[in-house]
Amino acid sequence: MNYTLTQLRVFLKVVEAESVTKAAEELHLTQPAVSIQLKNLQDQFDIPLTEVVGRKIYITDFGREIAASANEILQLAQNIQYKTQAHKGHLTGRLNISVVSTGKYVMPYFLSAFLKQNPGVELRMDVTNKSRVIENLENNEVDFALVSVQPENIAVEKIDLLENRLFLVGGASEKLKKGITAKQIFSELPLIFREQGSATRMTMEKFMDRYHLTYGKKLELTSNEAVKQAVIAGLGMSIMPLIGIKNELTTGQIKIIPVRGLPIKTMWRLNWPKGKKHSPVANAFAEYLREHKNAIVETHFSVLKEYM
Repeated sequence: MNYTLTQLRVFLKVVEAESVTKAAEELHLTQPAVSIQLKNLQDQFDIPLTEVVGRKIYITDFGREIAASANEILQLAQNIQYKTQAHKGHLTGRLNISVVSTGKYVMPYFLSAFLKQNPGVELRMDVTNKSRVIENLENNEVDFALVSVQPENIAVEKIDLLENRLFLVGGASEKLKKGITAKQIFSELPLIFREQGSATRMTMEKFMDRYHLTYGKKLELTSNEAVKQAVIAGLGMSIMPLIGIKNELTTGQIKIIPVRGLPIKTMWRLNWPKGKKHSPVANAFAEYLREHKNAIVETHFSVLKEYM
């Protein structure tokens, strides 16, 4: 046997993706490069690791056993790397964070300097909707979970990072009749929602319920970026977090529509299960945030004060 860690890593990604094309995309390699690594690994076994039926690749039972072993080998190799760095006195390990989709506009700024100071730390950040983030938190699958609406029925500890404000917004060409009321705006004009399970969607619906607002025409999109582009294009209005539209407000592509009861105020918080025993890396990051979060907010988010 003369397989390499690269061959094992590529094979494991093919198993996870169940596709050579998707594996190549995720590994940032060409499809032929992935196929060559896969063939070189297969040449060392008499039993097939994969089989192709039609145009789809399937992993054999033997292939799945090899994948499980490959995962263990790669974990051991990673541990060797961590131990080497630790022996040199460097902080090492992996930081796992689950982030709601709008949090991608927030979390990188609180991570950047920490990761630069600690090159031995690897980051895995899953950007998804609120339902999945809460599931990760409940199952203790991550070190931290970033949300703007606190989870219910889960005992957590938390660090407040940044205030979150949500406004009703429309495109630059949106012209409202003089004296139009909130009820008329919501019932007469197209309203753009996020998908079910989104924190922004939940916040928007709670606001409408509180003020007994109903909507007429409704559009539903699966990301804040898609909602933003739809608003800019004039497809309708939406309630959106300020953090995700600050550039478009500055350039005039989006404008805030004044409505009673808005903005909605929440807080971006980093959560973890109460009593969780953090790794040295996670502990170091929590301490870093407690010490530097105010300076980070002042440096990177001071432009938001105009709307606070």
